Amino acid sequence: MSDVKSYRDLQIWQKGIAFVKRIYQETAHFPDTERYGLTNQMRRAAVSIPSNIAEGQARQHTGEFRQFLFIALGSIAEIETQTIIAQELGFLSEEISESLQADAVELQKMTRSLASRLPR
Repeated sequence: MSDVKSYRDLQIWQKGIAFVKRIYQETAHFPDTERYGLTNQMRRAAVSIPSNIAEGQARQHTGEFRQFLFIALGSIAEIETQTIIAQELGFLSEEISESLQADAVELQKMTRSLASRLPR
């Protein structure tokens, strides 16, 4: 991590951005009645992941960075739950839902790993 100059250098942030794009693509097919409901909720939760990683990395203290990573973990849990709800409501196929959940689990693992490697 010593060669990290910016949050943009973090692989987890890059994967978070890719995940946001996937969520936007998939929720674009949701019914118009969900524009201010589940569509908005899923997009906000997804955007929160790389946003909190970026904000935390920009902080001066590793304790603050760790706290922002924990906030990102909360957003990951939100998006996992919302993906299941979207599938249950018929807005996402089982295949897409499982793929998004797998991506979320990968982000979760990476986030936990990064948090555990930060100096205390």
